[in-house]
Amino acid sequence: MKYGYAEYVLLFKAIADQTRLKIVDLLSCGEMCACQLLDNFKFTQPTLSYHMKILCESGIVNGRREGAWMYYCINSAVIENISEFLSEIKSNKDRCISKCNDNCNCK
Repeated sequence: MKYGYAEYVLLFKAIADQTRLKIVDLLSCGEMCACQLLDNFKFTQPTLSYHMKILCESGIVNGRREGAWMYYCINSAVIENISEFLSEIKSNKDRCISKCNDNCNCK
């Protein structure tokens, strides 16, 4: 599924924070418990919950509860979509997302 600008803005805002970007990087190795994630930072569990809420609401990360524990993993489909979007910006000028209108001099 392709997103529009508004959806991409939400995704990029979610990872435009050093802590959340590190969380995504850690999760790229596989599913982790919140306690495992917390071991990589010098902040409290409520702070981790704040960041995880943003990542989960954006769709970049999925969470699941198992008893008292929360486990998180990357949503590969969303990451792939972001990757495709960036690849198109970089290389595909014929299928530009915002094609020029008739008044454009950029051709």
